[in-house]
Amino acid sequence: MSSNYLAVRPDWLARGAEEALEPDLPIIDAHHHLWDRPNWRYLFDEYLADVAASGHNVTASVFVQCQAMYRADGPAAMRVVGETEFVNGVAAMSASGQYGPHRLCAGIVGHADLRLGDDVAGVLEAHVAAAPERFRGIRHITVWDADRNLMNPLSAGPPGLLADGAFRAGFARLAPLGLAFDAWLFHPQIPELTELARAFPQTRIVLDHLGGIVGIGPYKDRRDEIFATWSRAIRELAACENACVKLGGLGMRINGFGSETREVPPSSEILAAAWRPYIETCIEAFGAGRCMFESNFPVDKGSYGYGTVWNAFKRLTRGASESDRTSLFSGTAARVYGLARSG
Repeated sequence: MSSNYLAVRPDWLARGAEEALEPDLPIIDAHHHLWDRPNWRYLFDEYLADVAASGHNVTASVFVQCQAMYRADGPAAMRVVGETEFVNGVAAMSASGQYGPHRLCAGIVGHADLRLGDDVAGVLEAHVAAAPERFRGIRHITVWDADRNLMNPLSAGPPGLLADGAFRAGFARLAPLGLAFDAWLFHPQIPELTELARAFPQTRIVLDHLGGIVGIGPYKDRRDEIFATWSRAIRELAACENACVKLGGLGMRINGFGSETREVPPSSEILAAAWRPYIETCIEAFGAGRCMFESNFPVDKGSYGYGTVWNAFKRLTRGASESDRTSLFSGTAARVYGLARSG
């Protein structure tokens, strides 16, 4: 675990705390996790504390699967529904208003093994039944690289999974239930996702973390070359009207930006300068109506604080129209994940 996640250092993070810019701007955090892992507890209280301390107006959030609270028994394929049951309970706590105005986990993206083909239908229906007002999609992680040191052993997939016949049979079950597909992969795999998007134009596809830009291992010191390859792939995917992208997730170890090596955490100005080419490329390619900002907490918490990342996003969008900023910070996430219907 420790080799796949950057360590969270509260004392170090405190040295980079920032006041919130534009604190009234409504935000939907389009991607975060909750878990209780050995030596790493990040549940409702911890996430709420980050949101509240940031000073930003986070009105709602979308939880994305992370293998949390699976059922301990029952049919193996159905155990993943335990995560949805758990998160729906957290969402109900938040919706009570007892913990402030935020509606955290208003949207839920769970997991189902799409390689089950047609048989995955029962799992999808169980997710929906467990959280009918909040369940919005599935993430089946398809990360793969020839260098296995880059992959998290909890979620490493076989190569070519997006083209697998059984996987696609399961994928075909999403659209009839109105469910989106969150895609987490590495940037060399984006063309595979584009082929999937072309094959299933009626299925909403959300590319996580700007497409998993890798900058370590065999990808180290190749930033310009990788940017050129990534940007071409992003533009080809953007031609698929059913695809959109989450802007964020650049604080992971695989990205290789080195924020964690600084004596003090990077400021929002530093983050905005480093991320600008990637963020602007995505907004230009997809349009603001198909882009949404995400924190990817607690994974990215090893690189910067919650308040800092939202300040960076706000700096990156200065000069954008009011309607585009509304889409980027809340509108796209609300539409894609149907949060207007959530409690």
